[in-house]
Amino acid sequence: MVVGELTQETELLVIGGGPGGYVAALVAADHGIQTALVERAEVPGGVCLREGCIPSKALLHVAKIIDEAAHAEDFGVSFSKPETDVTKLRNWKNGVIRKLSGGVKQLLAGRKVDYITGDAEFEDSRSVRIEGGEVSRIKFKHCIIATGSRAKMLPESVLPRELCWDAADALKVQEIPARLLVVGGGYIGLELGQVYAALGSEVTVLEALPNILAGADPDLAKPLIAKLRKQMKAIITGAVLKGAKKKGSAIAVTYAIDGSEKTEEFDRILVSVGRRPNSDDLGLENTQVRVDDRGFIQVDPQRRTTDKRIFAIGDVACEPMLAHKAMREAKVAVEAIAGKPTVFDPACIPAVVYTDPEVAWCGVTEAEATAKGLDFKVTKFPWAASGRAVSMGRTDGLTKMLFDNKTQRLIGVGIVGAHAGDLISEGVLAMEMAAVAEDIGVAIHPHPATSETLAEAAEAMFGHAVHAAH
Repeated sequence: MVVGELTQETELLVIGGGPGGYVAALVAADHGIQTALVERAEVPGGVCLREGCIPSKALLHVAKIIDEAAHAEDFGVSFSKPETDVTKLRNWKNGVIRKLSGGVKQLLAGRKVDYITGDAEFEDSRSVRIEGGEVSRIKFKHCIIATGSRAKMLPESVLPRELCWDAADALKVQEIPARLLVVGGGYIGLELGQVYAALGSEVTVLEALPNILAGADPDLAKPLIAKLRKQMKAIITGAVLKGAKKKGSAIAVTYAIDGSEKTEEFDRILVSVGRRPNSDDLGLENTQVRVDDRGFIQVDPQRRTTDKRIFAIGDVACEPMLAHKAMREAKVAVEAIAGKPTVFDPACIPAVVYTDPEVAWCGVTEAEATAKGLDFKVTKFPWAASGRAVSMGRTDGLTKMLFDNKTQRLIGVGIVGAHAGDLISEGVLAMEMAAVAEDIGVAIHPHPATSETLAEAAEAMFGHAVHAAH
C-alpha cells in the first residue's frame, strides 16, 4: 500500500478485525489471495479480544483464585483475606489484551495482509469508502463482512445511558462498586456478576424471565445457580426494570415483580440483555445484500449473501453469536471464494458459560430433544463419584449425555463443573465423528481425570457405568 493513495484495489476485502475477520484474512493469505483488512481500531481482535471474551476470562481467572483461596481452609490451608489493587489488576488485564492483539497484528503482517484503519461503507457491490483512514476507497473482487455485534441497551426512558455500564464498561475495571445491579441473567451478566462479587461488590441480578441462564439445561444450571446464590446478595427473577434515576451518589432503581413495584439503591448498574448485529451504517442499501428484521445479514451455507461477491460471517450473519463459530465460518467463506467445495454444516456448535462452575453443552438439550419428538435416552454421571473431582473438592459437577435409542449415536452432551469448557471438546469431536455410546465408553480415558465422567456416562447407556450407584 502506498501511503496517501486515494484508491486501492484488492482481491479480497475483509471488513472487521474480530475473530471471524482476522481469521478470514489469514486463511485467505494462506490461499494466495491478495487481502486487505479494514478495522476501526488500531489493533485487531475485535470486541472478543479487546472488550469481551479475553478480558472477561482473565478476570474470571482472578475471581476463581480468590474463591479457591477462600475454600482452601476446608483442606487445612488458610490465607489472609485478599486485597485487590484495582490499578494493578487492570494493568495486568490490559497486558493480556496487548499481548494477544499484538500477536494477531504480527500474524497479519507476516502474511502480508494490508491492515487499514477506518470505517468502511459500501458505495456499491464492488467498492467501499473508508472514513478515518489513509485510504479513501477500496475496490474489491470479493468482500467478507465480519463487523460483529454490540450490546443492546435499554430505552433511555427506562434507563439513561449515563447511569449504566455495558459489558465493555464493566471490563475496564475502573472501580469496584459497593452495590452492583446486573440487569440480565444470561451468561455475560452472570460471568461479570461473579467477577465483581469475588472482587468485593454486593451483587444483585435482575432477570425478567422465570429463570436465569434460560438457554441452559436445568440439570446443568442447578449447581451454578446454587453457588451464585451464595456469592451474590440476591437473584431476582420474573422482574421487569421500570426505571432508574440519580439519588445523591447512588442510583434508585424501580422494578416490577409479582404485581407490585419495588425500589432499591445501587452504586452501579450493569446492563446485559443481549447483543445486536452491526449491519447498520455499512451502506448495504447500495448493494444487493439483504438484512432480516433482526438485523442479521442473510447468507447461504457457504456464507455468501444475496450479493454474490459479498459474504458475511460471525455475529453479523446469524446466531449463535460465538467467536469459534465465526472462525469456522471464516474458513468456509474463504474456501468458497477460492473455488473449493465447502459448506458450513457443523454437527454441533459448543456453548460455554465461563462461570465457576463452568457450564458447557453441544448438540441438543433434553428439552430440545423432547420438543422435536426424538426417541432418545438420557444418561448422567455425577461428579461426586469421580475420584478426580473428589480430590479437588469439586463434586458439584455433572456430565449428561443424550443418545439416539435406536442407533446409540450421541446427539447431545452437557457438562457442569470445573473446566467444563475444556471437556466439552470431546463431545464435539464425538458428534462430528458420529460416535455411538460404545465408541466413547471403550476409549480409555486417563485416571484420575474428570474426562472419565464422559466414558462413564456413555457406559450408562448400557446400564453398567462402573462407578455409578445402582
